[in-house]
Amino acid sequence: MKLKTSFLAILLAGGAATAQVEYVDPTIGGVGILLEPTRPTVHLPNSMVRVYPVRKDQLDDQIKSFPLTIISHRHGELFSIMPGASDAPAAWDQEVTTPYYYSTRFDDSLIRTEFTPAERCGYFHFTFPDGKASVHLANLYPGELQSVGDNAVTGEEHFRDMKAFVYGEFSAPVKFTASGGEKKKLIAQAGTGALEFRYGISFISGEQAKKNLQNEIPDRGFDQVKAAAKMRWNKALGQVKVEGGTDAQRHVFYTSLYRCYERMVNITEGGHYYSAYDHQVHEDARPFYVDNWIWDTFRALEPLHLLLNPTMEGDQLQSYVRMYEQSGWMPSFAILWGDNPCMNGNHAAGWFADAWFKGVRNFEVEKAYEGLRKNSLEATLLPWRNGPKCALDDFYAEHGYFPSLWPDAKETEPLVHPFENRQSVAVTLGTSYDDWCIAQLAKATQHDADFNLFLKRAGFYKNVWNAKQGFMWPKDAEGKWIEPFDPKFGGGPGGRAYYDENNGYTYNWDVLHDFGGLFELMGGRKAAEAKLDQLFREGLDRSKYEFWAKFPDSTGLVGQFVMANEPSFSTPYLYNRVGAPWKTQKQIRNLLAAFYTDDLHGIPGDEDGGGMTAWVVFSMMGFYPVTPGVPAYDLGSPVFNRVTIRLENGKMFTVIAKNNSRDNKYIQSVKLNGKPLNQIWFRHTDIANGGTLELQMGDTPNRSLGTTPESLPPSSASTTPETLTRK
Repeated sequence: MKLKTSFLAILLAGGAATAQVEYVDPTIGGVGILLEPTRPTVHLPNSMVRVYPVRKDQLDDQIKSFPLTIISHRHGELFSIMPGASDAPAAWDQEVTTPYYYSTRFDDSLIRTEFTPAERCGYFHFTFPDGKASVHLANLYPGELQSVGDNAVTGEEHFRDMKAFVYGEFSAPVKFTASGGEKKKLIAQAGTGALEFRYGISFISGEQAKKNLQNEIPDRGFDQVKAAAKMRWNKALGQVKVEGGTDAQRHVFYTSLYRCYERMVNITEGGHYYSAYDHQVHEDARPFYVDNWIWDTFRALEPLHLLLNPTMEGDQLQSYVRMYEQSGWMPSFAILWGDNPCMNGNHAAGWFADAWFKGVRNFEVEKAYEGLRKNSLEATLLPWRNGPKCALDDFYAEHGYFPSLWPDAKETEPLVHPFENRQSVAVTLGTSYDDWCIAQLAKATQHDADFNLFLKRAGFYKNVWNAKQGFMWPKDAEGKWIEPFDPKFGGGPGGRAYYDENNGYTYNWDVLHDFGGLFELMGGRKAAEAKLDQLFREGLDRSKYEFWAKFPDSTGLVGQFVMANEPSFSTPYLYNRVGAPWKTQKQIRNLLAAFYTDDLHGIPGDEDGGGMTAWVVFSMMGFYPVTPGVPAYDLGSPVFNRVTIRLENGKMFTVIAKNNSRDNKYIQSVKLNGKPLNQIWFRHTDIANGGTLELQMGDTPNRSLGTTPESLPPSSASTTPETLTRK
C-alpha cells in the first residue's frame, strides 16, 4: 500500500499536465555533421538507467540491440536485449521517440519493442504478431547471466575494474536456453503474443539490483510507469515556460533542455553507492553523482543547473569532493568507472567558484578548495593526464607558460600523450582562468596568501600573447616564438601541439576571467571589436575538406568562428564587452537560426551530454553566463516573447521581449523590475530574488545602450565576485 501511495504521489507531484515534453524531439542532431550524433536516449532526469537503440546514427536502418543501460555518455553500453527468433541486427520502422517512452517495429518480423524508464530500472514491452515470444539477453562484457525459476534472470558484467549487476523478471513463464563462453547469452521463449521484461540495475550487487526493481516497479504495469516518467519530464522541463516563437524554435529549445538532463547521473541505491574512486561501497544519505565531462560542461551546463536546480548542483559538487577524498585528486571527467582525464585544465575550479558566488553552499568548500589547490600546484597540467606533476609543470610555475616544441622536435617528456600532445597555448590559457577561480575561492575562505599566489598565476595568459602577430602564440622553453607558424592551420593533428580541437583564431578569445586585460593586449576595445569582426569574416585559405581533415571539431563555421566547439561559446557575447552589444544580438540570432534547427542535422558538433545544448537554452532565453565564477549574465537577443523561469525557491523570473520578431532582434531599452537600465547585463541575484526583465525590441540597433565604460559587464581579473552578490 505504501508503494502504491508513493506512486500516486509521483503522479500528483507533476501537477496539471503541461505540454513542454511534447516539444522534445530526441532525434534532433541524430546525424553527426562530422563526429558523433546524438542518441534518442530514454531516461528520467539525471537517472542511472539510460537506454537507446544501438545503431550508427538515426539513418542507420538496422538496430543491433538495446542496452539495459549505458556506461557513460558516449562510452558504451551494458548488457543487451533483442527480441525475435534471432539476435541479428534488424531493420526498423515506425519509430516513436520521447524522453520517457520509445517504440519501434521491426520490418521483417513486425515485432514491436517498447521501453519506458524508472530511476534504476527499465521496462520493455514486446509484441509478437506470430504469437511466439522470443527474447535474447546477452553480456556485452565478460560476466554471467543465469535464469532464476521460470521467469527471472540475474547477471553481472565486469568492465573497467568494476561490475554491473542486473535482476529482471518476465511477465509470464518462459523457457530459458543458455549459451556462450566468457560472455553469456540467454534466450527466453514463450507461447504468447506479448511479453514484458522489467529489470533493475545495480553497481553494488545482484541483490541490490533486485531491491531496486522491487522498490521502483514492484507490480505496476507498463502504462503506469510510462505515465510517471512523463510526469517527471514535464515537471523538469516545466521549470521554464516559453511563449511566442515558432513551433520549430520550441522544439529546439525543449529538446536542448532535455539534453541538459542526461548528466550527471545519480548512482545512489538505497542510501549506498559504489565508488570507482576507491572501489568501495559507501553509505551516504546524499546522492552520489557521476558522468561529467567538465571541460565541456563548466561553461554552460553547470551554470544552467545552478540556476534551475541549485540543490542538485550542490550534491554533484559534494560528489566531486567525495571523489577527491577517495582518490587523492580532484577529477576532471568524473565518470562511472573513475576519473577519465580528458582534454585539459582544472576546470572544476570554475564550477565550484560559480556555485559559491551564486549562493550554493551545500558542499564542503574547504575540502573542495584543498583539492582544487592541490590539482593546480601538485598535479600535472598535461592534457589527458591526472596525477603528480612533471618537469613541464615546474617550468610553468617558474616561467608562467607551458613551453612549446618546434614542429620537428622530439618530445622530451614521457608523460605527454602521443596524440593529444602538449596543447601548450590552450593549457596556459585554461589554467590562467582556473587559477583565477581558485584565487576567488581563496579570498572567500580567508586563504589570503593563496589569493595573491593564484591571482598572479591568473595573469600567465599574457605570456603567450605575441603582440607582433596579434595572437595567442606558441613559445618555446627559451622564450622564442615558434615561427613561421600559421595560426589557422599549424600545430599537428587537431592543432593539439599548441591548441586543442581548434586553432589560434578560437583561442585568441579564451581568456574568460580577464577580457579587459585581453583587450588591452589587442590595443583597446575598438581594436578588439575590429578583431572580433574579422574573426567572423576571415577565410580558411584552403579547402573545407583540408581544413576539417585537421580540425574535425571545427564545424559550424562563420569565417574562423567555430560554433560547434565549447571554447567558442562566449565569443559572440564579447561585443557586449567592447561597447557594441547590437553585434552580439545580431550574431546570436544568426547562429541559432543557422546551426540549431529541428531536424536530424540540427546540432553542429558533438553534443557532449548538455555541453553544447545548454548554450542554446541560455541563448534562446536571451542571456548567457559569459564567465563562470562571476555571478552575472550578459544579454543577447531572446527568441521568445516571454520566458518564465520557476526557481527552486518558488520565485519566478520573467524575461519579456516586447515587439519581438525575427527582424526585431535588437534591444532598444532594458527595464529590471520596472527600473530602466543603461546596461546589457544583470546579476545572478536579480534572478534568484525573482522579478521581471523587460526588453523593448526593434529592427534597428540602439547604438547608445550599454556602450559607455561604466555600463559594460564586469570583465577584468580585478573583478571581485562577492561584490556582485550583494543586494
